[in-house]
Amino acid sequence: MKNFKKGFTLIELLVVVAIIGILASVVLASLNSARTKGKDASAKASMSSMKAEAELAVDSSGNYPATLCSATLSNLITAVNGQVPTAGAVNCDVPAAAPYSAWAAETTLNDGTIFCVDSTGFSGTIAATKGADTTVCQ
Repeated sequence: MKNFKKGFTLIELLVVVAIIGILASVVLASLNSARTKGKDASAKASMSSMKAEAELAVDSSGNYPATLCSATLSNLITAVNGQVPTAGAVNCDVPAAAPYSAWAAETTLNDGTIFCVDSTGFSGTIAATKGADTTVCQ
């Protein structure tokens, strides 16, 4: 009579564990990419919401408040700053002196593109940062 033991050999178990490890690393790499894209989408949505928020703050003469960037849009700016690679990365500008008839805000996203919104209704990517004291994206 032959005595056969039932079960898996050590080699078979090691092969299965190695395959599971390889599959897990591929899935985790894909999830990291998706997480970054999700943060960029959230930042773009918050930046686009700034247009509507700013229009609600326009006074009867068609001007924006002097505190548009520091008070009116501060919650949205904070939300964007939580999604982009560098904290405080949103550059929001209104004219240096009254009348405050225009504004613009820009940030660099995780994928390296620069996203900008302004009082003209523009919302999208731009080729290069506009810097301080700029109230238009294009």
